Amino acid sequence: MNLLWVLLILVSAVAIAVAAMLFVRRTAPEGSYFEDGDRASGVFGVLATGFAIFAGFVIFLAFTSYDQSRSGAEAEALTVVQQFQTAQFLPENVRPRLAGELVCYGRSVVSQEWPSMQDGTIGEINPWGFALFTTLKLAKTSTPEEEAAYGKWLDQTSDREEARRDRVHGATGIIPTSIWLVLFFSGAVIFAFMLFFADSGERVVSQAMLIGSATAVVTTTLIAIQVLDNPYRPGVGSLQPVAMERSLVILDQARDVLNDTTPLPCDEEGKAL
Repeated sequence: MNLLWVLLILVSAVAIAVAAMLFVRRTAPEGSYFEDGDRASGVFGVLATGFAIFAGFVIFLAFTSYDQSRSGAEAEALTVVQQFQTAQFLPENVRPRLAGELVCYGRSVVSQEWPSMQDGTIGEINPWGFALFTTLKLAKTSTPEEEAAYGKWLDQTSDREEARRDRVHGATGIIPTSIWLVLFFSGAVIFAFMLFFADSGERVVSQAMLIGSATAVVTTTLIAIQVLDNPYRPGVGSLQPVAMERSLVILDQARDVLNDTTPLPCDEEGKAL
C-alpha cells in the first residue's frame, strides 16, 4: 500500500472518530454515559484484549505467508543459478540451450510474473519450465559425470518448482473474507463502545485523545495485516524481484566467462521469440 494512502486512511479514520466523539459529547452527561466507570473500563479492557489477541494471531498468519513468499523468491533465484552451473556438465547438444532457457526463465519471472502477482492474477505455470523439461529430454548421457549432472538437474528442478510455489503462495492473499469481517466488526464494536465514554465535563483535547489514540492503533493494525496479506502489491513493504535480478546479472557474467554466444530464445522480458 502506498505510504500516502496509509497516511490518508489513518488521518481520515482518526478525524472521523474525533468528530464523532465531540458530536456525542455535546449531549453527553458529565462523567460519561456510564454510571459505573470502573465497570465500563473493565468491559472495555475485555473488548480491547480480545481484539488484540485475535489481531495478533492474524498478523502472525499473514507474516508467515509474507516470509514464505520472500524465502521462496530467494530460493528460486538461487536454484536458477545452480541449475546453470549444473547445465555445464550435461551433454553438449543441450548445454547452451538449457543455459539460455534458464536466462529466459529468470527474465519471465521479473518482467511477466511479478507484475501479474502485483495484480493478483499469477498463473500456475511458467512456460519456460516446460521448455527446460523438453530440452532435457534430448540429453543423451554417455559419461558418469553427465549422468550425475542429469540426476542433479532433476533434483534442482524439483527445488525450483517448490520455491516458485512458495513465491506465488501469497500473491492472492491468504486471509479469508470471514476473518476480515470479524476484524472490522470487532473494531466497530470498540469504536461504538468508546463513544459511550463521551463526557461533557471533560476537556475537548482529552476526549479527542481518548478516542483518537484507540482508533489510530486499530487502524494501523488493520493496515499492517493488509500489507502482509498482499506482499506483492506496490507500496510500503512490497516484495521486489531483487534476488532474481541479481541471479540474471550472475548468469550474464557467467555466459561471458564461458564465451557462450548462443542467441537467447527470448527477448528482454522473457517472451519467446
